Amino acid sequence: MNYNYRYGNQFYNYYDPLGIKSTEYEIMAPEQSQPVQPGMEYLMNPLPVFDNPNYLGSGKLKGKVAIITGGDSGLGRAAAVAFAKEGAKLVIPYYNEHRDAKYTKEYIERLGGQCVLLSGDITDKKFCKEIVKVALSTYGKIDILVNNAGVQFQQDELNSISDEQFDRTMKVNVYGMFYLTKEVLPYLSSGSSIINLTSVTTFYGDPQLIDYVTTKGAIVGFTRALARNLALKNIRVNAIAPGFFWTPLQPACWVKEKIPSLGSDAAMARGAMPYELAPTFVFLASDDSSYMTGQVIHNNGGQIMG
Repeated sequence: MNYNYRYGNQFYNYYDPLGIKSTEYEIMAPEQSQPVQPGMEYLMNPLPVFDNPNYLGSGKLKGKVAIITGGDSGLGRAAAVAFAKEGAKLVIPYYNEHRDAKYTKEYIERLGGQCVLLSGDITDKKFCKEIVKVALSTYGKIDILVNNAGVQFQQDELNSISDEQFDRTMKVNVYGMFYLTKEVLPYLSSGSSIINLTSVTTFYGDPQLIDYVTTKGAIVGFTRALARNLALKNIRVNAIAPGFFWTPLQPACWVKEKIPSLGSDAAMARGAMPYELAPTFVFLASDDSSYMTGQVIHNNGGQIMG
């Protein structure tokens, strides 16, 4: 059985819970799980595809300095690699995924890019201050902030969500974004860009991710309000709402039996690899989106439309 993305030949039948559609979908990965959040990329099977070799940079971010939280793996890694190809210098704060982070740094440096790693918890305001301090001392400025880091935990009902889980999800996904944005903001200037990661789950209300969906909804509101607040300073604030992408969050969140069906309810009947989202990060970070602020871009294979 071949599980390689795009080249696999194993198909499952998917039946919509409401009986509306029946279709075949190609599975991206076999059953698997990880015991900790936010997960380790090097343990995944298959490994996520984070770089498209046909994507050639054209200097869209030349000379720019970008902070990408959670850039060690998953969507953050894909963004970091694309940014490096476009000429950006990188600061990657991550939690404790040291092996993944080291690989990302080495990969970026093989591309000729520059990357600084910082391990810590973005829910700690002192760490957020340290991130900004290191970025400024290393590169002298900050142009782009990508608030990508997050956690999610599957629970079947509200009463199954412990106070500790709710607190952790809120603090990582919302407080961390707030703390770091607040520290970065004084150093941004006209033309700078902030990119926040929300989720498709916010727009259809995933019943097994109640606390996660709550945080991602808050990020939509934060994005729109901050965008209006900063518009006359020409600092753009936008968000991306990904659908199912094959990242460490998936096996670290879901029961293993759910993994093969993730992404099957999208109109395209498949999930996606991280490299497929990378150009969206570049678009929002670059002058290509100079007249766009307060927007949410939906990359979800048609799971949510409109």
